[in-house]
Amino acid sequence: MIILGIESSCDETGVGIVELSDDGTTRILADSVASSMQEHARFGGVVPEIASRAHLEAMPQVMDAALKEAGIDKPDAVAATVGPGLAGALLVGASAAKAYAAAWDVPFYGVNHLGGHVAVANLEGEELPHSIALLVSGGHTQLLEVQAVGKPMRELGSTLDDAAGEAYDKVSRLLGLGYPGGPVIDKLAARGEPTIDFPRGMSRAEDLRGPHRHDFSFSGLKTSVARYVERAEKEGRVISVEDVCASFQEAVADVLTAKALRACEDTGAKTLLLGGGVAANARLRELAAQRCEAAGVELRVPRFKLCTDNGVMIAALAAQLIHEGAQPSDLSVGTDTQLEVETPLVTSVA
Repeated sequence: MIILGIESSCDETGVGIVELSDDGTTRILADSVASSMQEHARFGGVVPEIASRAHLEAMPQVMDAALKEAGIDKPDAVAATVGPGLAGALLVGASAAKAYAAAWDVPFYGVNHLGGHVAVANLEGEELPHSIALLVSGGHTQLLEVQAVGKPMRELGSTLDDAAGEAYDKVSRLLGLGYPGGPVIDKLAARGEPTIDFPRGMSRAEDLRGPHRHDFSFSGLKTSVARYVERAEKEGRVISVEDVCASFQEAVADVLTAKALRACEDTGAKTLLLGGGVAANARLRELAAQRCEAAGVELRVPRFKLCTDNGVMIAALAAQLIHEGAQPSDLSVGTDTQLEVETPLVTSVA
């Protein structure tokens, strides 16, 4: 069975195609993605209206490229992200998916974006066991307990303010490094030393004992970097941008990995899945590997192209749901910008 997935929750327009075998394994046939990142660069972040328009313009080309790469005229099913994400962006992708499904006379599946990030783990090796998923991007920083791909997940914690990727973008703008901030800060951090003691949000003893044990906060870290730069300017000191980047990045990676391993310990999970665009960060990967090895936890990090938003992850999630006998979604189902992680598939109007 051939399943096509459409992803449009933020600034990537993705169409992925996978083949589902009788035994439940999936094979990637096509992965086509168009990004509107450069259109947002002068604004220092994603502008929802620009993202929606870019999805609308890119969809036909991305679809054609995916079908050509897979060597098919039409799939046996179409899936799309229906949440969470940006309202207009979700609407473009979901509407396109429904239209294609209706035109091709194939079933439609409206799936959860976050579940898609977890589903790619099954494309990279053995089936994902009971795990903790750390999803880190410009829009999400979440710790999820996962029993299996396609099953309802439980959110253990999330960011109370800025997402980690958002903090990278804001610090990058503060330092005059441009957008997006993740790659350039990662590159400069490799040449610096983490000599500045920036705060670790939500990591005080009282935080770790309370209801926010698994939550994150990066707004204070961003403000601390800003205050450090302001003080240096007032005092006439020349700062090392490389050291600032290294120190900021160390604070982010420290908190993310410490809380992820704490979640593994609290739930008994022996596998940590790292996903989202920030999963490409070199220091995050390095520190996660070190701490997982020390704790006896398996670390899974999909290859970079599958960490960022893409259509393959949506097709992979739909494939797992179809294999387990899930019913198609009604074409009248809507999108939900705040879709809960407990809902991997939306089949009908609430």
